[in-house]
Amino acid sequence: MLLFLIVALLVHSVFFSSIFDIYFTSPLVHGMTPQFTPLPPPARRLVLFVADGLRADALFEVDEDGHSRAPYIRNIIMHEGSWGVSHTRVPTESRPGHVALIAGFYEDVSAVAKGWKENPVEFDSLFNESKYTWSWGSPDILNMFIKGASGDHIYTHTYGAESEDFGAHDAAKLDTWVFDNVKEFFDDARKNQSLFSKLHEEKIVFFLHLLGIDTNGHAHRPYSREYKDNIKKVDDGVKEIVSLMKRFYGDDGKTTFILTSDHGMTDWGSHGAGHPSETMTPLVTWGAGIKSPQKVSAQQLDDAYLKEWKLETWQRLDVNQADVAPLMASLIGVPFPLNSVGTLPVAYLNTTDLFKAESMFTNAVQILQQFKVKMAQKKEVTLSFLFTPFKSLSDSKQLSLLRKARSYIKERKYDEAVSLCKELIGLALEGLSYYHTYDRFFLGLNVVLGFVGWISYVSLLIIKYYSDLTRNVGKEVKKPSCLRLCGFVAIGLSVAFFLLIQASPWTYYVYCLLPVPMWCAVLRESHVIQALIKSLLAFPLRHSVSSVLVFILGIETLVLSFFYRSTLTAGLIAFAGWPVFTQLWTRAKITSLSWTFFSLLTAVFPLMPVVGRKPDLSLVIGAGLLVLLLSIFVTIFLIRSQDHFISEDLLVHLLQMLSVVLSMLVVYSTHHSLLRKEGLPLLNQVLSWTVLASSLVVPLLSPSLLFQRLSSILLSLMPTYLLLSTGYEALFPLVLSGLMFVWILMEQETLQQSGVACKQKLTSIDFSFHMDISQFRQLFLDDIRRAFFLVFFLVTAFFGTGNIASINSFDLASVYCFLTVFSPFMMGALMMWKILIPFVLVMCAFEAVQLTTQLPSRSLFLIVLVISDIMALHFFFLVKDYGSWLDIGTSISHYVIVMSMTMFLVFLNGLAQLLTTKELRLSGKRKSHAL
Repeated sequence: MLLFLIVALLVHSVFFSSIFDIYFTSPLVHGMTPQFTPLPPPARRLVLFVADGLRADALFEVDEDGHSRAPYIRNIIMHEGSWGVSHTRVPTESRPGHVALIAGFYEDVSAVAKGWKENPVEFDSLFNESKYTWSWGSPDILNMFIKGASGDHIYTHTYGAESEDFGAHDAAKLDTWVFDNVKEFFDDARKNQSLFSKLHEEKIVFFLHLLGIDTNGHAHRPYSREYKDNIKKVDDGVKEIVSLMKRFYGDDGKTTFILTSDHGMTDWGSHGAGHPSETMTPLVTWGAGIKSPQKVSAQQLDDAYLKEWKLETWQRLDVNQADVAPLMASLIGVPFPLNSVGTLPVAYLNTTDLFKAESMFTNAVQILQQFKVKMAQKKEVTLSFLFTPFKSLSDSKQLSLLRKARSYIKERKYDEAVSLCKELIGLALEGLSYYHTYDRFFLGLNVVLGFVGWISYVSLLIIKYYSDLTRNVGKEVKKPSCLRLCGFVAIGLSVAFFLLIQASPWTYYVYCLLPVPMWCAVLRESHVIQALIKSLLAFPLRHSVSSVLVFILGIETLVLSFFYRSTLTAGLIAFAGWPVFTQLWTRAKITSLSWTFFSLLTAVFPLMPVVGRKPDLSLVIGAGLLVLLLSIFVTIFLIRSQDHFISEDLLVHLLQMLSVVLSMLVVYSTHHSLLRKEGLPLLNQVLSWTVLASSLVVPLLSPSLLFQRLSSILLSLMPTYLLLSTGYEALFPLVLSGLMFVWILMEQETLQQSGVACKQKLTSIDFSFHMDISQFRQLFLDDIRRAFFLVFFLVTAFFGTGNIASINSFDLASVYCFLTVFSPFMMGALMMWKILIPFVLVMCAFEAVQLTTQLPSRSLFLIVLVISDIMALHFFFLVKDYGSWLDIGTSISHYVIVMSMTMFLVFLNGLAQLLTTKELRLSGKRKSHAL
């Protein structure tokens, strides 16, 4: 079985990674020639302010009295420059956002593996093309533009990473640091002749990365006073820097200013997905080469936001985030970044029509070069008779459009030239996308074949070893047919040779060769398939069809729950009526009533507010008190139910109660310390990590008797969960555990009703004595229902705590008892453990169900794996990269979550077995005392 689990993990890792190779590979190509506009630029220098995490509505909106929290920027919009909304793309993270702004392309999500800090591939940027660039801000952002840059003309000034603390002081100090250092820099320049000369060169860039707004948004939410006050401080800081620049350069009118953001933020202080609050960022431009404000009677984008912002009469010019890079390049006359896919927004320019037309022509040639390189690369690695070129932009059409555009410019038909260049850019971008996704269908087909092959193989294993459907078929593995084996070897070699002559990357070999052994293994069980078909034909057609329909309905219910959490509530309400439909009500009324009560109580949680709820400390403390009461009750129950009570067991219970008390104190103390902006106390941090470290060890000190071990697991994990909770979700594991305990009893009653086994007391069943008892019982149809219950409870364990099926389903406040300084991997790991704790509770209950219903140790797990894989395959077909960014991000999130859940099942199954069966001793021999 260990070998099977390792293979399962490897196979699912391939399926998981396939989504990124199919939909999110690096779009970059190399080998292009830099392109720049052959006319004098309107500006000599450019100042770029990036207010990290600034939402468009937060900057543009006004209060009830019509006052803006950023009066200087609003004055710019109305009297000096042009404005609009910059629309970002998924993933809405800091690194991809800055890459889009400064390099002009949308980075693939492979950068997440490096925490959005390192360059997965080298790329060109505006900073690299400039003569000099000076930057101030976060080391995470500034340093990534140095790596891969040519020369040493990019200078960075950064604060320490430890300054990015969500809890110590007001994070606006990060922005104050930037503004103060810029002022100090220009003061020093007056005394440094070399620096003074560099600052008076042309084609230079000043980049101010302002992280305070993002940090305050994470710590206090975007509607908090801290977030809004930070915007005001940025507004004041921008005003001071603009004044400083004008004084330093003698108000020469050759400086362009741009204020924007890398991404927005959800109401609950996270980002990463495609909600409008994350993808809509402000863009305000003014200074040299920028068009002055234009009053209009009607807007091209007339939405509700304009009225809310009171800007409906001022022309709004929306752009895609990557369009900002060519805009900045054209303003200071540097080559467009080589990998930029942005389209120059000429509506922002206050230049001659000739300059606009030449700039658009340069933009078109620069993107067309990428198209040519991409096409040549794909053509080189594809067999000539299989290569299908992008027909909308043939070589002749490229030449025709370029000649026509150049002719329009010579004839001074500048508007026509701009329109034609935009058409050419559109076709080139379509062509880039075409060649970028050229292998998508081929790869997707192979992944689906692998998926279906894996599901079929596991299903056949279940039928062969754990069911009576093939009772007349021998269990021994027949020697494979030599002809069949040779056939699959030939297929594998043919596929490998086909990929080799096309110089395909190594991952293609994995995706394309994986289905070969899968289907070889499936056909190896042909005798099982034949016996299964005979058995199914012997069943009444009506029963077979109804069973399949019920199974499909169950799968679709699980899939639907990812879109509508209330589906789980409906399912749990249906579960509440299960005892009535199965006659269990008449057999075990108390157990049935308990099942109905806990099902209905659990059904409330998916209806509760999602992440982003306001923290409620009283609910966390209340949950802690309930855990204490439960611990006391369990201790009293065990003392009364046993003649002798082990002193070590009593010590374990006292340790668990102490952990609960410490957790409540830490939660209370940390919450008030952060409110006072005093940071995370060191003692609290040490206690939190100690409780976390002990949570997986303490259960192993308790006896392996079913009731004692399960209660010990709950009481050991709850202190950690309390430390990671901010509101009502602290109550969820308690309610879920109640439902799981009753589930174990219900399954006992169900099995006893069918006459298969006699009911045992939970206090007498020992996990450690559990062994494979497949000779006593085979799988029944009702066992599929048990497996479905498990998957349903696992999905409920995820959505019941306020999570949503999105990669922004995180609340950083959850980890503040452990750390407050920004650390993406550590924070991500803690939030992942918070999600997994309810999963662990469900899986431990699942181990008990397998034990009490006398099932083989792996049979139900395999059924669960099949159900999860069918769900994953369903979501694989739903992944898309078109439509709104909210839809795109959601479809990706769904697949990532369900595949992660499936992979974690293998891990959780092993962890549940460890927690339930293993036992540690504080001493060599247990001492028992009569009580």
